[in-house]
Amino acid sequence: MGVPLRQSVKVGTYLARQKLACRDKFPLIVEVEPLFACNLACNGCGKIQHPTEVLRQRLSVEQVVAAVEECRAPMVSIAGGEPLLHPQIDEMVRALLDRGRYVYLCTNALLLERRLPKFSPHPRFSWVVHIDGLRERHDESVSREGTFDKAVAAVKAAKAAGFAVTTNTTFFNTDSPKTVREVLDFLNDELEVDQMMLSPGYAYEKAPDQVNFLSTRSSHELFREAFADGRRKRWRLNHSPLFLDFLEGKVDYECTPWGIPSYSVFGWQRPCYLMADGYTETYQELIETTDWDRYGRGKDPRCANCMAHCGYEPTAVLATTKSLKQSLRAALAG
Repeated sequence: MGVPLRQSVKVGTYLARQKLACRDKFPLIVEVEPLFACNLACNGCGKIQHPTEVLRQRLSVEQVVAAVEECRAPMVSIAGGEPLLHPQIDEMVRALLDRGRYVYLCTNALLLERRLPKFSPHPRFSWVVHIDGLRERHDESVSREGTFDKAVAAVKAAKAAGFAVTTNTTFFNTDSPKTVREVLDFLNDELEVDQMMLSPGYAYEKAPDQVNFLSTRSSHELFREAFADGRRKRWRLNHSPLFLDFLEGKVDYECTPWGIPSYSVFGWQRPCYLMADGYTETYQELIETTDWDRYGRGKDPRCANCMAHCGYEPTAVLATTKSLKQSLRAALAG
């Protein structure tokens, strides 16, 4: 299964409008980081390495709404840090839903059950719970025992309360096709989450762990073998079929770094949330003053092993819209 039909229609309409307006650069999703503070210190994340004065900063609801309205993206991913530490996170979500956006609220789920009463189920809202493997592997990746069990309990509580729940799983070179299949089978069949996202780990410069990330070649090998038995078709993966083909190495794409721009307490980050080559105050300035042609494999050495969703899912989506065959394939997958 792919992206839900209602969401696909909204995004398809949005893309058609961009084409009619002759825009060559536009966001599919905007990632908002309203704070960098977190209650975990995960091996693959460098956000909490910021100094204390930065970790204390918060974007206001008004700032977030203004940024989303400025770039006009149809979907918003609220990340961090841990967004549930933000005292107005529920107001932020409601304000974005009121403006017709699809909202994905990312969380490690440690605070989810406690914060759940502040939110209401909505057809355009989904929790995104980070689960990086089964119990032992997940707890090791976040450097705290017991987090897997808390995340699973929180997912069950959210589902019981009527919320949609998506999971996000990052795989590293310590994973095997077997561990990929095991965690996705668990999320799909036992936990029965609504959608699942996955990504090969990328060693961006602020991450504490610079050893256990995947190369492009090892990513292809891992996902090609993990998907070999046909399970990919029955897993409820929240990705376009062409992005999954890309992970397997069946197709190759150039990065589309402007497709998922990132906005945080520093402003608009260029070129993407994994690389900080400066910030701009406005979205328009980000688009007009960033040398987008500098980035991607074969151009910037930092991009050599990146296959991250933020750069390549937009490319896959755009490739899908240019092909009737792939458009039908994506529709049938959803």
